[in-house]
Amino acid sequence: MTSDAHDPAATSRAQARAARAAARTLAGLDSDARVAVLHRVAQALVDQADVVLAANAEDVAAAAPLVASGKLSASAAARLVLTPGKLATLAAGIRDIAAQPEPIGRTLRHTELADGLDLRQVTSPLGVVLVIFESRPDALPQIAALALRSGNGLLLKGGSEAARSNAVLHGVITDALAPDVPGAAIGLVTSRAAIADLLALDDVIDLVIPRGSNALVRHIQDHTRIPVLGHADGVCHVYVDVAADPAMAARVVRDSKVDYPAACNAMETLLVHRSWHADGRMTTLLGALHDVALHAHPDQTELLGLPPAPALHHEYGDLACTVAVVDDVDAAIAHVHAHGSGHTEAIVTDDAATAQRFLDGVDSACVFHNASTRFADGYRFGLGAEVGISTSRIHARGPVGVGGLLTTRWLLRGHGQTVADTKDGTVAFTHRTLPR
Repeated sequence: MTSDAHDPAATSRAQARAARAAARTLAGLDSDARVAVLHRVAQALVDQADVVLAANAEDVAAAAPLVASGKLSASAAARLVLTPGKLATLAAGIRDIAAQPEPIGRTLRHTELADGLDLRQVTSPLGVVLVIFESRPDALPQIAALALRSGNGLLLKGGSEAARSNAVLHGVITDALAPDVPGAAIGLVTSRAAIADLLALDDVIDLVIPRGSNALVRHIQDHTRIPVLGHADGVCHVYVDVAADPAMAARVVRDSKVDYPAACNAMETLLVHRSWHADGRMTTLLGALHDVALHAHPDQTELLGLPPAPALHHEYGDLACTVAVVDDVDAAIAHVHAHGSGHTEAIVTDDAATAQRFLDGVDSACVFHNASTRFADGYRFGLGAEVGISTSRIHARGPVGVGGLLTTRWLLRGHGQTVADTKDGTVAFTHRTLPR
């Protein structure tokens, strides 16, 4: 019989089972103990910053020739870099997660089924979560912290370009778990070939969250029966209304595109009310994007004097965006629904009624008024961090924090009642709502 050491599928199953067993230990800790673990993790990142940054520097150096040869995009290389400031922000985010209210065992519904028969619906960890992410080593401690707070086991597969950074970060974090939590609670997957084996473990792994390119997400969705949470595209829109303040519009549009163009919440399409083109304000607005490659709606190349966009549903992930003129807010909403990805959209306007129409009418995970699309982020939302951003319509939507890693259980307490008692009238249902 083949041993697990020579059977990759068995090794993956063993790692997933170990994560589940460790997660049960983690979830069984009281809130103070899990908070203490998180504080140890945050402090370890600060204390071991030099070690982490040294490993990251090696990854960054190794990525340079890959960028030069076209094997790695410049945006992916940019996401690879860690800095002392970024590590300090990660530690602060982990402490914020620790400070959040206890997520496990929170009563959502409390019902008296019958006299002496008490039912509670309470929050509970999902179980084991597999997260596959590209380029960004800072995602590892963020995701680990969310899993620790929510009592979930975690399997992490990062991109090979960040292998050194991920290995050191994983070691720093798992060392900080002792003695309360087995290190297996956060497993690091180092083999790309293991992904296929893990995706087959629908009896052990409860959720897969892919963070990366459209191709990565589509591949995961097509090769597993495990539920997948995430988004394939980040085609985000900003609509500048007829009643928008020009200075505000310029600030919001520029920040949405230029602050971090590789991010999934960066603006990819700028929609502008037709009046801005008619009265010349369009020129000033586009001047705010002077360092951005602008492309026109394919039907408006002559109107705007710009080259055509590759497609209306297109994620540039770079200093480039599509520009389109629309007749009104309803046309903007229709464009978003026709060509967006359901991620994040924003309207800039001083007209409250128009803003409300946009907020109510746009069916995306995040919809903003007079604010940059770049605010669509777990840390900026006060979640401490995010395990990803979901455009799914089931379970969790938008930035996914601790709450998105929870499910529920039903706890029933009685005194020997049976269903037969309800049939012969011995026990009468009351279904009375009780305080939570």
